[in-house]
Amino acid sequence: MSNNPIENPQSTAITQLERFGLSTYAARTFVALAMLDTATAKDVSEVSEVPRTRVYDAIDELHNRGLVDIQNTSPKEFWSVSAETASRIFEHELQRSNEILRTALTELEPVQRRSEQRGVWTVSGQQAISNRLVDFFDSAEEEIVYMTVEDLLTEDLLSGLRRAAERGVSIRLGGVSADVQARIQDDIPSAQMFESLWVWSDTSAGRLMMVDSEKTLVSALANGKDAKPSDPRSETAIWGEGETNSLVVVLRAIFTWRMNSNE
Repeated sequence: MSNNPIENPQSTAITQLERFGLSTYAARTFVALAMLDTATAKDVSEVSEVPRTRVYDAIDELHNRGLVDIQNTSPKEFWSVSAETASRIFEHELQRSNEILRTALTELEPVQRRSEQRGVWTVSGQQAISNRLVDFFDSAEEEIVYMTVEDLLTEDLLSGLRRAAERGVSIRLGGVSADVQARIQDDIPSAQMFESLWVWSDTSAGRLMMVDSEKTLVSALANGKDAKPSDPRSETAIWGEGETNSLVVVLRAIFTWRMNSNE
């Protein structure tokens, strides 16, 4: 969890609550209660700029989601759960929604995907590309060949490589610094290092990957080493799948030549 202060916590909290599905009035009401501790509808209206007549609707919405308790006094008083409890409630809701989505999408997928994706496909953004690579690593059965720059070798990717190695997949890595090589070999002792085609730090190259000689991916950093990971245009990759896929054929030949020359 980040401990960095937020410039406008009230506005930020309202925005995030809306993203979790609360109406604007409910989000403003909850934030007001978090500031006031215990309050009446009048108190909430004065702090939140929610019309008093709409506070009760907002309270009902929050109460139904377990975020607010009600004391049946006259007038009624309302109390919000703590930040930790609210976070836990939303985390459980998000996890449940994610499970339902995954189940639904899985049932929609074809029984068997094509073994070859015709053509060359594009994916943009460092996180999206990393996610695709982790999928490829998890599908590997025999060999992963991976070349990358140091800044793009994230823990998610290392975990994917580690899982593959535990399944008995051969891991061959190139293009990383001596320090990163040492880190990888401590984490994945069976990984083999080889010299890359060029000094990657001097280029805009991002990553090169081949899995089981049938799946390949190559990427470039849009702004070279100054690319910002948060920018979806910071990295662009193309990938292909299948023994006769044009990208696979070309990169397989390059990888085979380079690795043979290192032996």
